[in-house]
Amino acid sequence: MLRVAYIDGDGIGPSIMDSARQIIDASGVKIEWIEARAGDQAHTDLGDPLPQETLATIRDTQLAIKGPCTTPVGAGFRSVNVALRQEFELYANVRPTRAFKGVNCLFPGLDLVTVRENTGGFYTSMEHWIGNKDAAIAIGVNTREGMTRVCRHAFEYAVANGRKMVTAVHKANILKLLSGLFLDVATDMAKEYPNIEFNDRIIDNMAMQLVRDPYQFDVIVSTNLFGDIISDLTAGLIGGLGLAPGANIGDTVAIFEAVHGSAPDIAGKDIANPTSVILAGIMLLRHTGHSKEAQRVEDAVLAVLAEGTHVTKDLNAKAGVGTRAMTEAILTKLGD
Repeated sequence: MLRVAYIDGDGIGPSIMDSARQIIDASGVKIEWIEARAGDQAHTDLGDPLPQETLATIRDTQLAIKGPCTTPVGAGFRSVNVALRQEFELYANVRPTRAFKGVNCLFPGLDLVTVRENTGGFYTSMEHWIGNKDAAIAIGVNTREGMTRVCRHAFEYAVANGRKMVTAVHKANILKLLSGLFLDVATDMAKEYPNIEFNDRIIDNMAMQLVRDPYQFDVIVSTNLFGDIISDLTAGLIGGLGLAPGANIGDTVAIFEAVHGSAPDIAGKDIANPTSVILAGIMLLRHTGHSKEAQRVEDAVLAVLAEGTHVTKDLNAKAGVGTRAMTEAILTKLGD
């Protein structure tokens, strides 16, 4: 039996997480779900957006799945997502973006994966003011160890999943040390994988190339900030963040998540799209060796999306259904 911590998060989190747990349970994998709290509501209720009890639970289970957690903009507590990644050394953020039949998108058939370095760069929270808040400084840190392990993960992912190419995205023309270190590591590592084509792109050019012709790419690996931006950009190419799952992978702990926001304006209205976190649950099943069950769930989700009649209104504005109805449709497909 798998023991999995779950974090409902904020806003629409509880409703979409309820959907995901029902569907994962229906896969046939026996799971003991252990509730953990994090996010803005946890901060309100418990005085801490990421309580020590939650960290202890995840440290014990070594597996977690989470809904979206609100992060205050410009002030307030630091991102729960960043804190979890740094606490458990979840160095690789894996974000598949895949175009689904039945979903209107810019690039039908697109299938990309972004592997983002998850613990360093400009997300280390090393910031300070100069003078009377006349200027602000942020310090980015990339280590050779950090760059090596995320690049290794990208190449190993490509091998394990039958991918053909890895593209390293950087800004080494300007950030010659910070980004140059990453490019050097990626270039050297590519020599260890002669069967995987390797190339690199400067981040601004990469953004343009993704909009013009994303089909030329396969697996993308980048540093924390650039990977964050690229993974949202690629999600936009296939229909939005509601269709994009994420996995945060470390040596001992893995946390799977919906990558979109908490959308408090639609919380409790039974209209939130649960697809992202359901797909994250599929990633969890595959990560734990339950490939057959993961495929069953994926087939059910794909069938419901392709039919387009029992999906939420963001996917079918004219005839969309609620979160619960979409969940029931997927469960019915699983039972067929």
